[in-house]
Amino acid sequence: MAQYDVIVIGAGPGGYVAAIRCAQLGLKTACVEGRETLGGTCLNVGCIPSKALLHASHSLHEAEHNFEKMGLKVAAPKVDWKQMLAYKDDVIKGNTTGIEFLFKKNKVDWLKGWGSIPAAGKVQVGDTVYETKNIIIASGSEASPVPGADVTVDETVVVTSTGALALPKIPKKMVVIGAGVIGLELGSVYKRLGTEVTVVEFLDNITPGMDGEIQKNFLKLLKKQGLEFVLGAAVQKVEATKTKAKVTYKLRKDDSEHSLDADVVLCATGRRPYTDGLGLEALGVEMSPRGQIKTNGHWQTNVPGIYAIGDAIDGPMLAHKAEDEGMAAAEVIAGKHGHVNYDVIPGVIYTAPEVATVGKTEEQLKAEGRAYKVGKFPFMGNARAKAVFQGEGFVKLLADKETDRVLGCHIIGPGAGDLIHEICVAMEFGASAQDVALTCHAHPTFSEAVREAALACGDGAIHA
Repeated sequence: MAQYDVIVIGAGPGGYVAAIRCAQLGLKTACVEGRETLGGTCLNVGCIPSKALLHASHSLHEAEHNFEKMGLKVAAPKVDWKQMLAYKDDVIKGNTTGIEFLFKKNKVDWLKGWGSIPAAGKVQVGDTVYETKNIIIASGSEASPVPGADVTVDETVVVTSTGALALPKIPKKMVVIGAGVIGLELGSVYKRLGTEVTVVEFLDNITPGMDGEIQKNFLKLLKKQGLEFVLGAAVQKVEATKTKAKVTYKLRKDDSEHSLDADVVLCATGRRPYTDGLGLEALGVEMSPRGQIKTNGHWQTNVPGIYAIGDAIDGPMLAHKAEDEGMAAAEVIAGKHGHVNYDVIPGVIYTAPEVATVGKTEEQLKAEGRAYKVGKFPFMGNARAKAVFQGEGFVKLLADKETDRVLGCHIIGPGAGDLIHEICVAMEFGASAQDVALTCHAHPTFSEAVREAALACGDGAIHA
């Protein structure tokens, strides 16, 4: 019987990172994964393939709308959907095989199969039971059902993000249930590919939890791109045939019933922890009412030797949050100090333009009664953004009114997902808005907009 210092259950971003860091710290490590490839939902049917399709569809948009403006005379592009999916699959393969290489390099054993925990210190994979001093549960999440609605997912006509990444053809009409990150990203992909897209959302705004000003401006930009929205609508049922579907919903303001026809319905109402089959109830592992594994400040469950990270526990369901927790849990197991700063975890929506956020929203600061100041700068004042037809959007920086310490940042515009990290580092070091404003930024770059927003927290931006 093989014996390990650590066995990680799940090889998604949290799990494979935890396994590699454990091995780097000198611990004999194995990772359990039942998929044919490593990388979990993110690399196989989530973050990575969706970014490939976002890039492909954005390139199509550039060819259709901006090439001619730049003097590039080409025939109207045609979409070869089969080839686009093949490109997406190649991207997946390149990343998943890369993790296999990293496992071999770091001497992490891949235990192929689905794992369960028959007792503390034991992990069963198939008919084999392995002994281990520590277990890290990194089992991830699965798509949530549409709350309070009669909806059956078949991953053909009624799909989750998994099915939406592998449709046999580009649909003429798509209804997206849920105006969160997944729904808006995939909805924008298909809109650019020529699909009529209608997003149905229960709340009265999109991207729940984001800064209100970002929500409003993002909605305007998406509408401008041709996406349709039905807000304040509770989906009642989805009736599907082999090739069509009908979505019935009620408007919350007057309880009136309406319906939409579609070729494909994408259910994008969030995700929930996936812990089925692990045997946690028999072990006595404490769970929250929402099905999350309860942990203390060191990612330990109430059962000694069992840890949990990522989507399986509380907090934002983000790959990078899971990675940070994976590294931190590994450090704790190795007798070191693991740390995750939950106040500085960025969130990004990879539409065009991108949306990125970190720290407090203006609404949160108002609710806390905290005195703050706002520095804003539009990308229309940024020379680089205008040169590449991406002048829409703005940077919004929030700082403490008395100390000038950066409290949060919200960006909608080109490269927002990369620009936000300047503020993440600033917040990690307790920087002030003036610190950012006094830092030289290369010209011409999108990042100058961040500096200008910081200047706007003081005496004022230069180019606005």
